[in-house]
Amino acid sequence: MNRVKSGIPGLDQLVEGGFPESSSILLSGGPGTGKSIFCLQYLYNGAKDYGERGIYVTLEEGPHNLWWNMQRFKWDLLPLEKDNLLKIFKFEPNLDMKDDIEGQTKRILDKAKELDAKRLVIDSITAFSFWIEEVPKIRYALYVLMEELRKMNVTTILTTETTGRKDEMSRFGVEEFLTDGVIQLYFFPPHRSLFVRKMRGTANDKSVRPFKIDNNGFTVDSRSEIMWESLR
Repeated sequence: MNRVKSGIPGLDQLVEGGFPESSSILLSGGPGTGKSIFCLQYLYNGAKDYGERGIYVTLEEGPHNLWWNMQRFKWDLLPLEKDNLLKIFKFEPNLDMKDDIEGQTKRILDKAKELDAKRLVIDSITAFSFWIEEVPKIRYALYVLMEELRKMNVTTILTTETTGRKDEMSRFGVEEFLTDGVIQLYFFPPHRSLFVRKMRGTANDKSVRPFKIDNNGFTVDSRSEIMWESLR
């Protein structure tokens, strides 16, 4: 099985060298857990170190805010953007497209095809509820989207906002069944931790691991362990 390097120091050791190529990974966590940083680092290092084009589709926060938030890190993003190796697109809410499942997914797929992307981030799928109210329709929309991205050989991270409880994986209760992998992020100040809930085709790590966010970005301490019982 081909593996896609995560670009997150310490993480690949937990998933047999990286994400399965063409897989979809659900990244879940409460506010402030580091989901956006994780995702941009996945795209940035993928472009910088491996020459793999990446797209960040934001359904909530605008590109300017994302760029501004990343200024603290030692990342030279501008050259990658100029070379079409990393692009950020904001999909504005459009009531005219409400319940238009095919239209919503096509917008994302068209951007991936246009750039010939190998890495994609959708932040966050929680915003799908703005366009699609019924959970079965959301499940179908996500299924169609992930299947089409798989055909295009795109390795995708989808973020979902939770309340931060340790037993909560998703907002709609269906995302974890559709994706190939689930990574949960926790932040109970002052401690940050990560748990790989599942990764298909992978003998993934079964422990909760601490991580830190500093001026270099997101780093997992794969040698240390946090007791599950210590999470609130």
